[in-house]
Order: sequence, then C-alpha cells, then structure tokens
Amino acid sequence: MIDLIPVSLRVNGVRYDIDIRPWRTLLEVLRESLGMTGTKRSCGEGQCGTCTVLIDGKAVNSCLYLAVEAQGKEIATIEGPPAGDPALQQIQRSFVSKGAVQCGFCTPGMVVATKALLADNPAPSEDEIREALVGHLCRCTGYVQIVEAIQDAARGMQDAASQMAPKGSD
Repeated sequence: MIDLIPVSLRVNGVRYDIDIRPWRTLLEVLRESLGMTGTKRSCGEGQCGTCTVLIDGKAVNSCLYLAVEAQGKEIATIEGPPAGDPALQQIQRSFVSKGAVQCGFCTPGMVVATKALLADNPAPSEDEIREALVGHLCRCTGYVQIVEAIQDAARGMQDAASQMAPKGSD
C-alpha cells in the first residue's frame, strides 16, 4: 500500500496543505480534495480543454498534471482569488454577453485559457485567438461567439487599463 504524501498547493492565492496519493492528478485534487468543481472533468486525455487551469500563468490540462508537480507553483482556476480578479471577471462578463456559454461545460477551460492569452497578448487577432483555442472543444457555439467574447474581453480590458493610466501633464 502506498502511503499518502504531504503536499502544499497554492491555488487562487490560498495555500492548502493536504495529504494525497502521489499519482493523483491536479484535476482530481482540485475537485475532490479542495472542492473546486469549476474545473471540469471530461476526456481525461488532455484532448478537450475542459480541465484547463493556469500554472505560473501558463494554461495546462490539469487532467494530465500530477498534483505533486504543482508544489511551489501558482495555480489559478476558474474560481479565481477570494478577493476577485478584474481580468477574470471581464472575461466572464464578455462570455455571457456574447452568448459564448451555451451549455457551459467547456466555458471554464476556455475562460482560463483566455486569461492566459490576454495576459501575453492584450490585443490578439482572430487567428491568434483561434490558435489559443486549439485543444478546446465546444459542441454548442461553433466558436464564433467564443471568438467574439474574447475580442470583447480584450477591448474591455484595454479600456479599463487606459482609464487607470496616469494622465500626462501638458
């Protein structure tokens, strides 16, 4: 029998110290041990994107990532930090307003992947958006609304940033 091992995970800015079996995936630990069910389980093979989380800002399939490998890294999920995340909230609002959430199953993974995309590229082209969505399956929207939502989120985030920028003195 394999013993449990202690791990310390930092998820959405909060530290969790838990004991797990060493082969458990990050997806399993998030959902079953930490109760964060926003990250969805689907294919279990890294093919659909529903389990996407950010690890140190990079989008990864949590169904393929061992939880023990996530120690010492920043993990971000669709739930976001307790105090809120303006970028995540803007992306979620855009997905809702553009109708990109039809059944909602793929939405958490797409929203998290969008956050990573817009952090690296605040004004992506349509082709760059579609490239960032490779590996994310949606059976409901046909991707048109999803691309529109990401474009809308990018504009909203740029507008918010420009309103917060210090005004130059003339």
